Order: sequence, then C-alpha cells, then structure tokens
Amino acid sequence: MEKRKKILLGVLIAIGLLLLLGIGVNVWVKTQLPKLLNKQSDTYAIAYKDIDIAVFSGNVDITDATIVPRATLRDTANKAGIYAKVKKIQIRNFKILSVIFSDRISARSLSLTSPQVTLYQKEAGDKTRDNAIRSLEKIISVSDFFVYNGDFRIMAAQEGKPKLSLTNIRLAVDGITVTDAHLKSKIPFGYEKYRFSCDSIYFNAGKFYDVISRNIQSTDNDLSIADIRMVPKHTRREFVTILTHEKDQFNLSAQSIRLQNLDWGYKGDDLFVRTALATIGNCHADIYRNKLPADDLTKKHLYNKLLRDLDFELQVDTLKIKNSLVVYEEEKSFDKGSGKIVFDRFNLTATNLCSGFKRNKADDLKIKINCLFQGASPLDVDWSLNILDKTDGFRIMGTVRNFKVEKIDPFLKPYMNVSAQGTLDRVHFKFKGNDLRDSGQFAIQYDNLKLKIYQKDDRNKVNKLLTAVGNLLVKNDSKGEVKSADIALERIPEKSFYNFLWRSVAEGLKKTLI
Repeated sequence: MEKRKKILLGVLIAIGLLLLLGIGVNVWVKTQLPKLLNKQSDTYAIAYKDIDIAVFSGNVDITDATIVPRATLRDTANKAGIYAKVKKIQIRNFKILSVIFSDRISARSLSLTSPQVTLYQKEAGDKTRDNAIRSLEKIISVSDFFVYNGDFRIMAAQEGKPKLSLTNIRLAVDGITVTDAHLKSKIPFGYEKYRFSCDSIYFNAGKFYDVISRNIQSTDNDLSIADIRMVPKHTRREFVTILTHEKDQFNLSAQSIRLQNLDWGYKGDDLFVRTALATIGNCHADIYRNKLPADDLTKKHLYNKLLRDLDFELQVDTLKIKNSLVVYEEEKSFDKGSGKIVFDRFNLTATNLCSGFKRNKADDLKIKINCLFQGASPLDVDWSLNILDKTDGFRIMGTVRNFKVEKIDPFLKPYMNVSAQGTLDRVHFKFKGNDLRDSGQFAIQYDNLKLKIYQKDDRNKVNKLLTAVGNLLVKNDSKGEVKSADIALERIPEKSFYNFLWRSVAEGLKKTLI
C-alpha cells in the first residue's frame, strides 16, 4: 500500500510539474510571441487583440490582428506599404521548440479568416509586396496555407484610387516549401498544389480601360473566368478628343474563359505560360475607330513579328473562340454615322499559338474561322503563318456564300456614300503574302448587281448621273459563270493586316466587276 501511495504521489507531482510547465510555457509564449513577431519583421508592426495557445495540441488562435508599415507610425503622410486586418488567424500543429530555439514559428498550417489587405504602391515596380513576403518567411514556416473570405486591394499611394480589387478570396496552398533558391526567384516559395477563387474583380488597365470580372477560379492546372469585361473609361466622343493619332477603341466582354492543363511559373526570371486548350465562350468584341484624328504613321507589324517578339514563353496548343460576335465600326465624323461590319456566330480554332521567346523552331500557326458575315452569309477562312519567318509570310483563303449586297450598306453608305443591291452567290479568295506584298486569286459569281451613289451634301438624295455611269461600268451579272482574276498588291506598312486583306479583296472586286 505504501508503495502504491508513493507511485500515485509521484504521478501527481509529474502531472503538476507538466501543468506548471505548460502554464509557464503558455505564459512565456504569450509574452515572447509579440516580441518575436515584431523583432523578425523590421518593416511591419504587428499587433492583435487576443491570443489563445494550446501547448499540448500545438494550436494557436489569434483574433483581430493588424499589420501596418513601421514607417507610417512615424510618418502618417507616407502610406506606402501593406495594411491588413485579420479577424482570425489559426496556426495548427504549432512547434513550441521552434520558437524557443530558432526565433521562428514552425507549424503544419496557417489559416486566415476574413483578412482585409490593402497594398499602397509608391510607383510602378515597387517591391513592397516582395518585401512583405520575405518578412513573413522570417516569422513563420508552414506546410499548408488557407484564406477564407478575404479582400485584397492595390492602391496608388498618391492617387488613393484602386488599381486592383478582389473580394471574397478563397485560397488553399498545399505542400509549401521554401529554399534559398525559392527566395531568390520571382515566386519565393514552392508548392504541390493550390486552389483559388474570388468574386467581383476590378483592374485599372491604364488610361483607357477598366477590366471587371464576376468570378475567377483556378487550380495548379486549370483557370476559369466568368463574365469578364474590358470597359472603356471614356465615351466615343471623349476618346476621340484626347487622341493625338488614330486609335481603335475596344469594348470587349466574354461569358467565359477557360485554360485547361495550365502550367505557368518562372524559369529564373523568365515567365512561361503553357496550356493545352484555351476556350473563350460568347465573346462580344466591339471595335470603334474615328477618322478625325491624324493618321498614325508608325509601322504596323504583322502577327508573325508581334508573337515572335513577346518577351515571355507562351504556348497555347489549341485556342477556341465559340459563338461570338465581332463588330467593327468606322466613322469619318460624328454627324454622319458609322460604317459597320458584323461577324456573327463567330467561331475560331487556332492551333500552335506561341511566342518566339528563346525558341529555335515552331510549327505553323493555323487558324480556321467560320461565321455569318453581316449576320447573314456564311464565311469560312483558313489562315496560316509561322512566327519564326522573318519575312512575316502568311497564307489566307476564304469563301463567302449567298451574300445579299445590301447587307453591306451599313458600312458602304456612311463610309463610301454608296449603296448596292444584288446577290453575291459565291466569293472566293486565296492570297499568299508577307510584310511587303501579296498575290493570289480572286473569284466571284453574282446576280443582278446595281449601285446607288449619293450626293455628297445630302446622303438621302441619289446622284443620278454618277449612279448611271457606275451601273454602266459595273457588269451587273456573271450569268452563272465564275469570274476570276489574279491580284498582286504592295502592302502599306503604316496600315494593319486587315487593311491589307481588305485592299486585296477590293482589288479583286475591281478586276472582276468592271
């Protein structure tokens, strides 16, 4: 009995010592943790309302944490840096020995609930974000990282306006590793996989556009974007008045964008983006140009060179644009209305879309398009080029069928003061060209073609003399035959590829109709 009492007493003493040790460690950690956090971060001051530490389970719960740049404590006018409020921070499988012996928190996971983070940037290229990540790495090392219901903004420190805003962020990063090599790279950590989503995205894309999206979801091999829009900041009149030279204004939207089998990251300092399939669904592209500003006489490069000169590795095995609408509007003045060309039910498939960055060989980029020209007539296009061809060579062929000529009046009348009637049963072109010139064949079959030419000072009145002369010059019927012509044309280097293509088609029309 006496022996049992001694054993029981020894157990109770051991338990008491452990409890005292636990309480002591708990008190020590509560005392030391604030010092550790602020000692290791020489850039940021970190505080919180309450901390709960369970020594034996290794769990730490912090409530109402705040992070502010130390510089702002002395200079309130200087806002540059990261500001954060976090409702709850949870650290799981906390290793007490790592704090005692290494002045660093080591744990299995870190979770942030309802973080509100704002980054104020001094200027472009500001390293504030990178410095903050490196400060965090000095404080805590975890294997898994989670964010629930987070908000994030990037602000221009001087302007006080958001450059980027994301709401309701949900993030999970598993298998985080940090090495010296990681810390020297653009992404200062490694990971096994991640899951990310957020709502209500806003991005200030510069002087002319804002980008807005309803939702983004991403994993380490997939990216989906819903209801994305690139919205002009100015009305058409405002846009034209601030231009020094002609420039297109874009109003773009897409119901969905998805990148499958996505792989992206950095090799050293070099960005790479690779995807097996990129799909854009229900895109609406409205492109507007006004001819009032002066011509932009800089050289317009063809797509070979534009892709060849990208400064990062891009590889899209297949790009698909589905069930979309492309509208091009051109206007000579605000009072006469715009000419309009419409490509409805627009579908495109491109294969081997890539950049020339550090690439010695590349397969041909091949593009197939089918749509309804002016919303009515089937149009099919086959187009190919090679990005490494320094002559910027290309081949393009297309066919339009059963085209009612009056459908082009919304473009012809405002832009050329002409309207037309008749049917183009079939139009076919096949051109081969480069940065300097093109050549090829043009063929057309048509019925009962008639023109109306309007007076310059009154677009509602027909100029009967010019109309009569024009209809005499135009052969109004191909009589069931296909009329064809060879064309050859010099490129105007200050004009776009589409201007080059249109001029080539117009040359074919002139040779076959007159």
